[in-house]
Amino acid sequence: MPELPEVEATRRHVAPAVTGRVIDAVEVRRPRMARRHARPGDFADRVTGRTLERLDRHGKFLLGRLSGDVTWVTHLGMSGRVSLAGKGDPEAPHTNVVVRFGGATEFRLVDPRTFGFVAALLPDEVAGDSISLLGPDALDALPRTPALAARLAGRTAPIKALLLDQRFLAGLGNIYADEVLHRAGILPSRPGGSLDGGEVAALRRSIRPVLDAGLRHGGTSLDDLAYLLPDGRAGDYLSRLRVYGREDRPCRRCGTPVRRAVLRQRSTFWCPECQT
Repeated sequence: MPELPEVEATRRHVAPAVTGRVIDAVEVRRPRMARRHARPGDFADRVTGRTLERLDRHGKFLLGRLSGDVTWVTHLGMSGRVSLAGKGDPEAPHTNVVVRFGGATEFRLVDPRTFGFVAALLPDEVAGDSISLLGPDALDALPRTPALAARLAGRTAPIKALLLDQRFLAGLGNIYADEVLHRAGILPSRPGGSLDGGEVAALRRSIRPVLDAGLRHGGTSLDDLAYLLPDGRAGDYLSRLRVYGREDRPCRRCGTPVRRAVLRQRSTFWCPECQT
């Protein structure tokens, strides 16, 4: 699933090409992609003719701020990616949503599994939507150590599960949570409330560098190449991962074989020497 670095890399590629331009045509080819609306056509009706004033991001969500106080929400789901192309350019398979700007540039949402979605929300709908429940953004609004410790106090859930909870902190997914915990030296199964002040500080210090590195290298494209940058290039952070996907391979820090287990139904990778 694309996580914060992949979505932010997407935003940075897309924003310069479409900000300030008018949406003049929309195609939703799979009704499921607009499932948050009563009718699939509602999305097109609400965004067509509006100007994209700004393209933001919160956690894993792209948020297009449109004229008339409409918010265009895009979530990439498990296998989605955005492609930027010109009208008439060949399309990738599973191109399920096309938003055309100014008769030329097309924003294409490619999603084989259709777990992603688009929606156009009015202000009162944003307030009642699940995006209003998102926690602070892990890159742009990371809580200071005391505030993070307060959020963890008394929590019995494993720290890995808490990092994946988008209401706790928005943007981290399975890959980057494992990388953050390895960098911080914290066992993924530790109850969140059991971390002491030094461990919470180490956790906080680890989040930004991991996300920055993922973003700097264009995100993580796994072997299935489900995620690609909007220009078609693969993100190359895969070769730099310290533990994720490296079961039985040496830890990049100490050389101990990396272990894998299933924690709360998610594959989890850690080093038994570095994370005790």
